[in-house]
This record gives sequence, structure tokens and C-alpha cells, in this order.
Amino acid sequence: MATTNDLKNGTVLNLDGQLWSVVWFQHHKPGKGGAVVRTKLKNVLSGKIVDKTFNADVRVEMANVDKRSMTYLYNDGSAYIFMDSQTYEQLHVPDETVGEASQFMLENQEATVAVHEGLPLYIELPASVELAVEYTEPGLQGDRSTGGTKPARLETGYEISVPLFITTGERVKVDTRDGSYLGRVSS
Repeated sequence: MATTNDLKNGTVLNLDGQLWSVVWFQHHKPGKGGAVVRTKLKNVLSGKIVDKTFNADVRVEMANVDKRSMTYLYNDGSAYIFMDSQTYEQLHVPDETVGEASQFMLENQEATVAVHEGLPLYIELPASVELAVEYTEPGLQGDRSTGGTKPARLETGYEISVPLFITTGERVKVDTRDGSYLGRVSS
């Protein structure tokens, strides 16, 4: 048990038997009345986001979530197989749990897997990953005052917009949070 004053981003709470991750929080002291803690909570299993306000110093139950560094091995068609980097134990993570992160994962890539009572909750990737451009049209530079973009398919199958100078086979850095192009990787 902890109090609402101990909340931090990423903390997982057990509220009414459901697990909620703190996405955002703010301590607020209005001019009249007691202090409150405003939060934005994300349901760990469904992904639903809700706003919830707690009175300050209210006891909340923290969920025991084990975040482990794991290596992504392969996808067997129904689940993604990860291996614990320390115990070499393999963990099957369902497609729904991996979700959008699958667009940026390559075999033998490191990721953080959050586990609660043996059940994988979510995957955390690094903020950016380096991927090869599998295919993109040749860029034609024309009369432009600003840089243009074109679609490119990455080696994972995910499509992003890249500048016109990017060619097939180049490696690019991609933001895993929103799937945006961050830059070319020099070889």
C-alpha cells in the first residue's frame, strides 16, 4: 500500500481488481478545501484511458509489476516469444499484448516486458530503433521551398514518411512512440 502522494508516471495501481498504469499525474491545491491528485490512468489490459481525481494522502494499492529486460526471439504465429536475458527462460506474449510495438521489433532485439503474477502486461521498446528501408520510390526533387516526403516500407513491413533523399536499403532511425522518421543512420 502507498498513498497518492507517492504516485509516479509508469506506476501500476490495483483499483477494484483492475490494473491501471499512471500516464500523467498532478498534485493540485485549490484555494479552498484539501489538496487533490489529478491523474490520467490507462487500463493495462484494455488500453482504455480515464481521468481520476484522488484526495491527497489516500491509500492506494500498488500492483507488483516485474519489469524485465528480455530479447525478442521470434513470432510463432499466435504469440511473440521473448527470452529473459538472465535466466534464459522463454515467455510467450500474445499478439494483443504486444500491439503496435510489433511494427518496430526485429528478432534478437532488446525490450522490457512488464509481468504481473506470470501474466505479461505490456512491452516497452527503446524510444527509437534503427530499421532498414525495404522499399521506397526514387525521390524527385523539384521546385520546392520546403523538403518533401514520400512513403517508405521498413523491414518490419511498417510504412512511414521519409524525406525524398532516402533510398531503398538505407537505415533510418524511427521513433517507437509515434512511428515518425527521426533521421538517417550513418554507416
